[in-house]
Amino acid sequence: MKRYIFPLALGIVGCAILIELGLWQLRRLEWKTAMLAEIGTKIAGAPQDLPPEGTDTKPLKYTPVEVVGGTTGQELRVLGGMKGLGPGYEIIAAFETGDGRQIMIDRGFVAEGAELARATPRAPTALIVTGNLHWPEEADSYTPAPDEKTGIWFARDVPAMAARLGTEPILVVAAQIAGDAQGISPQPITITGIPNDHLNYAITWFSLAIVWAGMTAFLMWRIRRRRI
Repeated sequence: MKRYIFPLALGIVGCAILIELGLWQLRRLEWKTAMLAEIGTKIAGAPQDLPPEGTDTKPLKYTPVEVVGGTTGQELRVLGGMKGLGPGYEIIAAFETGDGRQIMIDRGFVAEGAELARATPRAPTALIVTGNLHWPEEADSYTPAPDEKTGIWFARDVPAMAARLGTEPILVVAAQIAGDAQGISPQPITITGIPNDHLNYAITWFSLAIVWAGMTAFLMWRIRRRRI
């Protein structure tokens, strides 16, 4: 009987840990689903004015806004890609509002082979932009520095781009543009780009618990066979 105690205890403890990890992922799934629903509601809300200068912007991520003014002719290209379109660039333009504030507009995506993708600056144009405030967390220690020769960036780094363009560190991702969009296709923010893989993680942990239980049962069977 003593031979069974350790492997049985190990099996029970192992299964309990793996099942608890699976249940934790289910709790995380519930939390993430609620959070995504809240973000989706926020994104689709009624457009507001820009927050006043000096406002703490961290809680304002995804807030819908409408800005009236025009591009200044200064812009940056961020390397990226779109499903069905292939590689290309996200166009980040300096934008002056009607009351003289300088911010940035993510005007949308341009495929790499298109004429619009060239580095030639676009002429300033008057626009009314409806979109969402965004501070994407794309840049990290592994992100290459912008290519000074081509002017291509590899992530939307709002503070660094604002410093380059001489604007406030505010980025509005366009959902709709009234005026001369100059052939650039807006790419509105949606919750589909926010990962929610907790169900897959839960299934993985529960599957491992089943495997662990099976291995424990096999070990117990081997011990019993040896006694026979």
